Amino acid sequence: MAKEEKHEVEEELEEVDSTDTNSTETEEIDIPEISEVEELTTKFNEMEDKFLRARAEIANMSNRNKNEREQLVRYRSQDLGKKLLPAIDNLERALATEVTDDQGASLKKGVEMVLESLNVALKEEGIIEIKADGEAFDPNLHQAVQTIPADDDHKADTIVNVLQKGYQLHDRVLRPAMVIVAQ
Repeated sequence: MAKEEKHEVEEELEEVDSTDTNSTETEEIDIPEISEVEELTTKFNEMEDKFLRARAEIANMSNRNKNEREQLVRYRSQDLGKKLLPAIDNLERALATEVTDDQGASLKKGVEMVLESLNVALKEEGIIEIKADGEAFDPNLHQAVQTIPADDDHKADTIVNVLQKGYQLHDRVLRPAMVIVAQ
């Protein structure tokens, strides 16, 4: 308030006090000013709170978006890898066949080269084979399809035979290895 207004209000208050009237008039004058200040302060606090919450929400959305983009880049090869795994299995089965003539041997050599180039491409994308044969059974990486009794050659909970290779992309399992486990 300006000094003049403050001085006028003080004079009015003195007049009210001197006439011995009810002090409710003074309260009525002061209450609107106080309540208006309190109301504006409350509104300011509410708006500040809304602003801080909105800013935090924007920061959270930005972080979520950044994490999602990183995940997309990291696992972009997942679908392609899953689609190529059956083809790799077929190529490996083709290599397992016995050949007796030169034509079969050269065909087998060509299949070997194709399989090798596919394995190199998968490795460059972060897709690797899950180690299984002779390893301890891990249900996160291996799928037991059969069990055999443990003996001197095979300890309990170790993998005896791999029926189908498993693959993982970084830390994600694309396909668990199908294995036979000693129990």
